[in-house]
Amino acid sequence: MFGYIRTIRYARFVSVDEFVEQAGLFYERLGLSRTAGRVMGRLLSADASSADAPELAEALAVAKSSMSVALRQLEQAGLVERFRVRGGRRDRYRLADDVFARAFRAKMAEFESFRALAEQGLRAVGDDPERRRRLELMRDMYAFMMDRFPRLLEEWDELKGTR
Repeated sequence: MFGYIRTIRYARFVSVDEFVEQAGLFYERLGLSRTAGRVMGRLLSADASSADAPELAEALAVAKSSMSVALRQLEQAGLVERFRVRGGRRDRYRLADDVFARAFRAKMAEFESFRALAEQGLRAVGDDPERRRRLELMRDMYAFMMDRFPRLLEEWDELKGTR
């Protein structure tokens, strides 16, 4: 069913701990803290589908204060959900439902900002053809993305429903 999606093999990841560290670096490049990225890696790869803050702090060997900041960052970004089990005394955290499509939808909102920035640049540069060409390319690419990405997400939602 997903045969057309190319799977990248990461042979050098030999342990979950290495994957968690790589996730930390990956998400750090995307603008999250490294600890938040490590939490994402942990929640993606852990046996349990959720964990509380002390469990995550211990597993990742970070201070409780650092964990609190990371979890708040992830929750505000819509990547994790906080919940409490009936009768439980601590909040627990799990990946948000369809976390990656949700994150992608949030990023799509930025496309309009980039397109508007290009429009502003076009007004600023006047008639200079070389500068206009660069800004028109920027504007047109983001307009294209705004047009096409919603359809891709709809297709993903349909495909995901068959899994």
